[in-house]
Amino acid sequence: MVEIVGVRFKKAGKTYYFAPGSLKLKSGESVIVETARGIEFGEVAIPNKEIDESCISTPLKPVVCRATEADKKQVEENKIKEKKAVPIFNEKVARHGLDMKLVDVEYTFDGSKVSFFFTADGRVDFRELVKDLAATFRTRIELRQIGVRDEAKTLGGIGICGRELCCSGFLGEFIPVSIKMAKEQNLSLNPTKISGNCGRLMCCLKYEQDAYENLGKTMPHNGAYVKTPDGNGNVVNVNILEQLVDVRIESSGSIKQYTGSEIKVIKNTEQTIDSGTLEELKGLED
Repeated sequence: MVEIVGVRFKKAGKTYYFAPGSLKLKSGESVIVETARGIEFGEVAIPNKEIDESCISTPLKPVVCRATEADKKQVEENKIKEKKAVPIFNEKVARHGLDMKLVDVEYTFDGSKVSFFFTADGRVDFRELVKDLAATFRTRIELRQIGVRDEAKTLGGIGICGRELCCSGFLGEFIPVSIKMAKEQNLSLNPTKISGNCGRLMCCLKYEQDAYENLGKTMPHNGAYVKTPDGNGNVVNVNILEQLVDVRIESSGSIKQYTGSEIKVIKNTEQTIDSGTLEELKGLED
């Protein structure tokens, strides 16, 4: 077993493990840590705890110390410098004629490096831009192209549910989502209804997926031909969570509701999607 603390560098950012040494840290405390990027300022997300060594792939870097008021002031000064760097970056991008959209700027705590995060439709040759920026800021420069999910996480916003975006509110890492999840949850396969602000499938499709998978194992699909106590018919609606099935009875044309245990599937069906919609839906997956 090895003792660790978990530290985050951004709200809803990924949590990284560090060696606390003799420090006993609480959640929410500000700390200075040593990282591969240099000395950084972060917040304790996981207080001192012991975990199995197999959970750690590389030797842990140390927590240098608790952050002081002077350190916190330095962070605020860095934020001011980040804002000032935005128009300078945009002006130089325009001068070099590059098709790039700046999303975020980050200074390392000690100011030894400034990172610019941007989006672009394709690959961008920014070698001359880096030289220009290095001459202006007189520090190491990093340009990093990010995807649309990362852009939404950085910029934040409000989802169709009316709440803060999950990615910018609490998700430390993105979770894989697929069209299959929308199908199994009986959601409309209209791309505009199942995609988030980023234009990709909504992260929340994952939240109830395990429940739908377990409850849906014994349930028919819409359109399935089934046997009921009142005769054979076709399924017109499935409520997986309540385990209820609406069936149009073949002999009478009436629609009746049954529990999943009351019917027997004669011939199941799969939901079909036209090729145009299918291609559009595939574009929502990463």
